[in-house]
Amino acid sequence: MKSIILLSSALMVGPAMAHSNVDGLTVSSESCNIDIQQTLKISPNILEIENNDHQVMQIDQQGRLFINQQEVEVTPAQQTMLMQYADGLRSNMPQVAEIALEGVKIAGVALDEVGSAFGLHNTDSMTRLMDEVSVKINESFYQDGSFVIDQSNFTNIENHFDEQFDQEIERAMEEAVMNSIGSLLVSLGSELLGAGGNMEEFENRMTRMGEQIELKVEAQAHQLEARADALCGSIEQLAQTEKTLQQSLPILKGYDLFAANHH
Repeated sequence: MKSIILLSSALMVGPAMAHSNVDGLTVSSESCNIDIQQTLKISPNILEIENNDHQVMQIDQQGRLFINQQEVEVTPAQQTMLMQYADGLRSNMPQVAEIALEGVKIAGVALDEVGSAFGLHNTDSMTRLMDEVSVKINESFYQDGSFVIDQSNFTNIENHFDEQFDQEIERAMEEAVMNSIGSLLVSLGSELLGAGGNMEEFENRMTRMGEQIELKVEAQAHQLEARADALCGSIEQLAQTEKTLQQSLPILKGYDLFAANHH
């Protein structure tokens, strides 16, 4: 999969997190060698995979199989496998969006810590940016009551952050600083006085402050990384289940959702 937590790395390396070194949040093709190559739609009563030729395979809650709305006869054993496959997709794939949203929350915590440390009280622009990111994720993955995922989900969001996020977070930070310039100067002055006017000691105090902020965020970041790794393992198992299912039902070979990424 191109990126399970495609947002988190970008969110954690902006100017507000200059001291942070939480770069393990992205589960990219280097560590999760699975790509999404079809469109998966998960609705309350049915799961469907649409291939690149716009042919649609559906599995209902009873494990019945449909190809272009025509039911395909399957054996009881095949029906059980279909249900297991569908259940696995239902329980695992929405976690992609959930983990991305959790990454946004962690980034918000980091920005709040930075704002608090430097007395940035007017941080509406940063809060608004985090809210916009969450909305973007939800709109990309949730459509008309269904969860939808394909490679374009990742590409569209990733392009958005590659091109815009750094600039947006810089603007948000600048706005917060300008709106709180008085309290910021007081905060920096207090830190400098606390260091006895010694610039080297002042720098050390600022470094320690950055490290303290990092420690507050790091535990959450590691938990998110562990969840992403677990999800990656589950998706790799689903990819293997998919292969087994296709061996039993060759008609499904045109609907393989997962593809190994050898890059």
